[in-house]
Amino acid sequence: MNILLWHVHGSWTTALVHGGHRYLVPVNAARDTYGLGRARTYDWPDTVREVTAERLAREDIDVVLLQRPEEVDLVHTWLGRRIGRDLPAVYVEHNTPKGEVPQSRHPFADRDDLLVAHVTHFNELFWDTGATRTAVIEHGVVEPVPRWTGELDRLAVVTNEPVRRWRVTGTDLMPRFAAVAPLDVYGLGVAGLPGRLGLPVDRLTVHDDVPQDRMHAQVAKRRAYLHLCRWTSLGLSLVEAMAMGMPVLALASTEAVEAVPAQAGVLSTRVDTLVDAARWLIDEPEAAGRLGARAREVARTRYGLDRFLADWDRLLEEEVCVSR
Repeated sequence: MNILLWHVHGSWTTALVHGGHRYLVPVNAARDTYGLGRARTYDWPDTVREVTAERLAREDIDVVLLQRPEEVDLVHTWLGRRIGRDLPAVYVEHNTPKGEVPQSRHPFADRDDLLVAHVTHFNELFWDTGATRTAVIEHGVVEPVPRWTGELDRLAVVTNEPVRRWRVTGTDLMPRFAAVAPLDVYGLGVAGLPGRLGLPVDRLTVHDDVPQDRMHAQVAKRRAYLHLCRWTSLGLSLVEAMAMGMPVLALASTEAVEAVPAQAGVLSTRVDTLVDAARWLIDEPEAAGRLGARAREVARTRYGLDRFLADWDRLLEEEVCVSR
């Protein structure tokens, strides 16, 4: 198939484009939010091709994967085609709802021209999509090359824009863990974090926008992975850490309670429990190794790339066949 999708979520797209299709990714000179093109910090295969808006109307496209509401209008403007009538479409919902969560209506509720594919069962549960058809295709990850060693008595965190998002990403909780072990925080927009938290360099080090392969190699040396997001669909970095064989400490909220079973990490809504667990793993590397081994087993089974791609192949084939 020829699949049109915008580059929105790097890790998720990295897994998807390892399938057996051709992927058309819009690009523009500014490489802005609607023309980001190929990833520069992820490894994408040659089957991903950049296409300008001017050329898209001449491309043979079988299906479009939408990830933001405004992309519906872009399809009409750039391709001169309407979803559901001229082009089958699947809307991929990466995010949890905002605001009055129990009453949250999805922007594509009660539609008959597309299907909403949630990336977690938690998302499907909390979004009200009305009569719109839905499916759940759980995350899959390209298995990282590095394996966990845990040789450094430090905790790793991967998060984007922790200063702006603050309580959403659990940034306010970081000092409590930094008191137990130094934190290494990786991601986009992390540069201003030490100043905002007032933590010295020996308790918090930030690594801004590190290429994925280098980041994995560094994270794998840390004793444990710390997931402090209060409200998120499911951080793929958490799954990647588990796939490397890394023990994880996570808030027991959203999909994390399903992703991290017993003996693969420690989950709790009590921060003190997680702080104590962090201290335990720092002091007991063998215990960290046991949890990490179970985490790797779970990640490879539940979030393996083959299962993820097979699920997407089935869904896309069904949608394209129904359209035809």
